[in-house]
Amino acid sequence: MNGKVLVTGGGGYIGSHCVLELLEAGYSPVVIDNFHNAIRGANNIPESLHRVHDIVGKTTEFEEVDILDRAALDKLFSKHKFSAVLHFAGLKAVGESVQKPLLYYKVNLTGTIQLLEVMNSHGVKNIVFSSSATVYGDPNYLPIDESHPVGGCTNPYGKTKYFIEEMIKDQCKAEEDWCAILLRYFNPIGAHVSGRIGEDPQGIPNNLMPYVSQVAVGRREFLNVFGNDYNTPDGTGVRDYIHIVDLAKGHIAALKKLETSSGCKVYNLGTGTGYSVLEMVKAMEKASGKKIQHKIAPRREGDIATCYADPALAKAELGWKAEYGLDRMCEDLWRWQAQNPTGFSTES
Repeated sequence: MNGKVLVTGGGGYIGSHCVLELLEAGYSPVVIDNFHNAIRGANNIPESLHRVHDIVGKTTEFEEVDILDRAALDKLFSKHKFSAVLHFAGLKAVGESVQKPLLYYKVNLTGTIQLLEVMNSHGVKNIVFSSSATVYGDPNYLPIDESHPVGGCTNPYGKTKYFIEEMIKDQCKAEEDWCAILLRYFNPIGAHVSGRIGEDPQGIPNNLMPYVSQVAVGRREFLNVFGNDYNTPDGTGVRDYIHIVDLAKGHIAALKKLETSSGCKVYNLGTGTGYSVLEMVKAMEKASGKKIQHKIAPRREGDIATCYADPALAKAELGWKAEYGLDRMCEDLWRWQAQNPTGFSTES
């Protein structure tokens, strides 16, 4: 995979950490983002990317492009010769997807179809797609391996990930020179060890750990724990949390795999260990030295009791496994939150 790699949605949480790892691994990423989930910094470049450049001491090319803008995509592919695409761009809030399903289908499905069509017309046939464990729905068995049934999704966001997976699989079947890797993320948390980049949700966080860290830093009064009557050791939901840097390194391993593989491959990116909401709160209290107030609230629609990965296939075929444990995830998350109490928006 010499040459340039296109990173869609590269100004966001996962995208920016992947751009950093790409630069460190010697790749030449070209980043596009529409600023839906990224803070605009100097020179109309995402603040997250400015900081990535500072950390690594190298710069990336950036263009403000929306994947719904076909003409802009065409122009981009005419300008650059890409060896592969890392596709992160999309809407990602489960709750919002239930309220605005058409918006999610429009952005995630139409945007991806256009991206795939433009890739095809420019002869770029290698893609790593940012998928999710939500495609598994409510697990039939644990841990979840890649052969677990998919498609029983509990919300439109998960369905868009499932539909995109199916589109990419079908394209790889139809045209044998297409090569794709679908990475099913479990629950990425934490931040780069520098504390300079991290998760910066706009508005009220949808995910547990950014909310917990905002309570710890004093931005929010208390955490709502949605349900304590699940069939789990302490009654709260259990998830497989993975350090964002481990996740990002999984993408480098996937890019390397594309060089030697064909067709469409699927890998879980998780640790194989599940932690409950209350265990996560305790771990964050330990990392921050702060008491995290919480209240029990009713279950959220679409939430499941327990979900954790069998990550053995990624280890066997990608040579990748998660290195960082829970304490490190929380320490790095707290460093980011403590150094940036209001995220990216206060520092240029």
